[in-house]
Amino acid sequence: MNKYKGIIFDLDGVIVDTAKFHYLAWRKLANDMGFDITLEQNEQLKGVSRIHSLERILGWGGKSVSEDKFETLMASKNEDYLARISGMSAEDLLPGVKKVLDYLYENKIPFALGSASKNARPILKGLGISEWFTAIVDGNDVHKAKPDPEVFLVAAEKLALKPEECVVFEDSVAGIEAANRAGMLSVGIGDKEVLKGADYIFADFTEIDLEFIKKLLESKK
Repeated sequence: MNKYKGIIFDLDGVIVDTAKFHYLAWRKLANDMGFDITLEQNEQLKGVSRIHSLERILGWGGKSVSEDKFETLMASKNEDYLARISGMSAEDLLPGVKKVLDYLYENKIPFALGSASKNARPILKGLGISEWFTAIVDGNDVHKAKPDPEVFLVAAEKLALKPEECVVFEDSVAGIEAANRAGMLSVGIGDKEVLKGADYIFADFTEIDLEFIKKLLESKK
C-alpha cells in the first residue's frame, strides 16, 4: 500500500497570495495607531493567527490596549482585509497550483485545506475551487495556532487518514514545523534557506511537475 494517501494545503502563499492584502490591512491599522510595520516584519506573521498577529504588531509599536479595543482592532482589520479580497477570482490562483489540484481532483485523491485564516471558505469560493476540497479546516475550526499541529491533525481526521499518510504543502516556518510535529511529510513553498526544515522545498508550484506528486503518492518510504 502507498504510504501517502492525501494532501493538505495551506492557503496563503500556497494556493493564493493573500499575504499582500494582510500586509496592507495590518499596515493601515498600525499607521492609524501612529507607527509602521515593514515587509520583513510581515514575514513573521505568515501562518500566525489573527490574535497572535495583532499581539506581535502591538508589541512592535509599543502599544497596549484594552480587551475591548483589541477585539475592535481585530474586527476592523478583518473588514479591511475582506474588502481587499472581495474581488478575487480563479485568475488569482498562484501559477502552477491549478494543474496539481486538477490532477488530484480528477484522480479522486483526497485533499484538504489546513489554514489559520478564518476567511478561508469565502476565499476558496471566490477562487471557484471550494467544492474540490474533501475537507476544509480553517481558523474557525481550531483553537491552537501553528506551529501547533492541531489544524493538520484535524484535517487528517476529516480526510479519514492517519497523520503519517498525509503530505502538507506550506510556505511558512510555523507551518512546516506544525506539519513535522504532526508526523506528516512537509513540502515547503518558498525560500530554501527559510524553509530548510521541510522534507522537500520548491520556490513555487511552477517547479513542481505531476511526476513529483505521483511519486509521493506511490512512495513506500
